[in-house]
Amino acid sequence: MMAGNDEVYVEYHRIGQIVKATAIDANTGVEVSIQGPANLPQEHLRRVVVAKLRYVLAKRRNKPRGILA
Repeated sequence: MMAGNDEVYVEYHRIGQIVKATAIDANTGVEVSIQGPANLPQEHLRRVVVAKLRYVLAKRRNKPRGILA
C-alpha cells in the first residue's frame, strides 16, 4: 500500500525459480511488474515493485499532454 488514499494491489506469481510481482494502482489502473528469485522475501519484492509504480506514476504526471504526447 502507498501513503494517503492511494490504493495499490500487489500480486505474486511463482514461475519456476522466479517470482513475478505486479503492482496495480487502483485509481489509474497503471500496472508495473518486476521479477526476482523465488527465495527472495515477498516484502522485498513488494517494496521494489511499489517503488517502480511510484516512479512510473510520477513520470506520467510530469509528461506534457498534447496531440503528439
